[in-house]
Amino acid sequence: MTVGFSTLDYVIFIVYAIIILFMGLWVSRTKEGTEKTAQEYFLADKSLTWWAVGASLIAANISAEHFIGTSGSGYAIGLAISAYEWLAAVALIIVAKYFLPVFIERGIYTMPQFLNERFNRGVSTAFAVFWLLVYVFVNLTSVSYLGALALEQMMGVPLVYGIIGVLLFSGIYSIYGGLEAVAWTDVVQVVVLIGGGLVTTFLALDAVGAGEGIFAGLGNLYESAREHFTLIVPEGHIMVPDGDGGLRDAFKDLPGVAVIVGAMWATNLGYWGFNQYIIQKGLAAKSINEAKRGLLFAGYLKILMPFIVVIPGIAAYVLINEYSPEQLAAVLNTTPEAVGTIQKSDQAYPWLLKNFVPSGVRGLAFAALAAAIVSSLASMVNSTSTIFTMDIYRPYFKPDATGRQLVRAGRIVAVVALFIAMTVAPQLSSLDQVFQYIQEYTGYIYPGVLVVFGMGLFWTQITPNAALWTAIATIPAGILFKITAPDMPFLMRMGYVFIILCVIASVISFMEKGHKVSVALPEPARQRKIAGFSYFFLALGVITLIGTAVLVGEYSYIGIESAYFLGVFFIMLGIILYTNAKMTVADKKAIVSDPVLFNTGTPFNIGAAGIILIIGLLYYFFWY
Repeated sequence: MTVGFSTLDYVIFIVYAIIILFMGLWVSRTKEGTEKTAQEYFLADKSLTWWAVGASLIAANISAEHFIGTSGSGYAIGLAISAYEWLAAVALIIVAKYFLPVFIERGIYTMPQFLNERFNRGVSTAFAVFWLLVYVFVNLTSVSYLGALALEQMMGVPLVYGIIGVLLFSGIYSIYGGLEAVAWTDVVQVVVLIGGGLVTTFLALDAVGAGEGIFAGLGNLYESAREHFTLIVPEGHIMVPDGDGGLRDAFKDLPGVAVIVGAMWATNLGYWGFNQYIIQKGLAAKSINEAKRGLLFAGYLKILMPFIVVIPGIAAYVLINEYSPEQLAAVLNTTPEAVGTIQKSDQAYPWLLKNFVPSGVRGLAFAALAAAIVSSLASMVNSTSTIFTMDIYRPYFKPDATGRQLVRAGRIVAVVALFIAMTVAPQLSSLDQVFQYIQEYTGYIYPGVLVVFGMGLFWTQITPNAALWTAIATIPAGILFKITAPDMPFLMRMGYVFIILCVIASVISFMEKGHKVSVALPEPARQRKIAGFSYFFLALGVITLIGTAVLVGEYSYIGIESAYFLGVFFIMLGIILYTNAKMTVADKKAIVSDPVLFNTGTPFNIGAAGIILIIGLLYYFFWY
């Protein structure tokens, strides 16, 4: 099916493309006879304001996997897929308050660079390779495939040509201008993304409301698809297409309470806290306070996202199931053949654009989708080149490289990454919900990411060998669980992998003595305070584990066993705090940050409380 763009639609879309391309090249221009420095190319010369940081974060995050993939999951599963968005808003608060300040204070360019400074080059290289594989073979491929799928279904562009087109367009200004071009074009793109996305949502709700407005549409949507308005999905409650012509239990994708007490926290903290193409925007902020405010701003935008990318999918589900093709054709004044059908969940958003968004507005809506695709691809390309250049090329191939050589190497590797993505992306065409593919396969590394980075930031006892073996064990442990328990939801597998990695990291760290040096204990008042928090978290962890073991038989249908993750997480926090307060030896490269670094003012605290309150109310009203 194709949308059938009018001349006005093409004009709007082409104007958008020209503006973005021109702006990307213009903001990143250099004076005649000068070359970009590494800081200018990879960190936008540390010039981003809070609103630029927040806008760029969301533009990098929201992409085709949201407009196409999350809408597809909204069509198949419903509002529960919003957990990825709403819990991310809470994760952003944690990252803003505790993670990002340490990175900025230490002048970090890349996440592997931090690992090299905290541990050694081996740990750094292991994670540099992890991120490069994920960016090229999962992120770039999936986003370019979904963007091309939209082009194919809306404009009739063949899939392969669409993949080449979106990758080349995003590559032009990101490869030339670096992060500065990416970040400042993102400010424009996020306005187009949210504005155009909301227009599509309003029109879809108006269609469900039979022309009586969006509030009538929301009411009809809730009544007609009540099962789609639950945030906690029990086992056997919703069956979704499996991509092979059959059905599978949605519980495998979103296993009940695992979304709030399970390993989704590993995904969110790993993604928002330690993922290069996301955190790089915060690293480029003017100051720590600007970075904190930027992440808080992004948290509020994340709360808004399900209304842009999930609600349209549910609306498509209601329209396709509540009305026959003939009825829809009569309403739209067209033929049943022109209305078309939804054969894959990921076709829901293009189907809406085709049938319910009028000419002219359709060009704006597609520009919003294109903004999401291009901004994410540009960020991924830039971060791929940053990691390869700063963490592989410079240390292993050219230690004395000049800024000009670093920028040139970054541009070359970006071109190579684009070529690989062009080759691999078409292979994703057999999937029904590409968003779930992204979550599952990035989930192989996030437990290890959270353990190594989290302990590296805050635990004085973890050693380089402990971090290295944890990194090495991460993917094999995930694969082992996939092979031995193929029917276990991937979020639960991630939780068990996290537990195993915590044990590995802790045992090796406590056994190793050679890397430890004598350190002074915190002053007595602070020591008592830290120890008090450690007792609280240890008790909370033990209670959580015992309670989960007692309840697992009765409540396994909502995935209560996923809370084992939370219990171990609390216990590890307790161990980290206790040993930091009481042990007189520590790893020789341990970080001891000034507590003042984590202070936040009243405006930040009020804003953070607002996010938590909103998320709490949403889960209260749509729990089940």
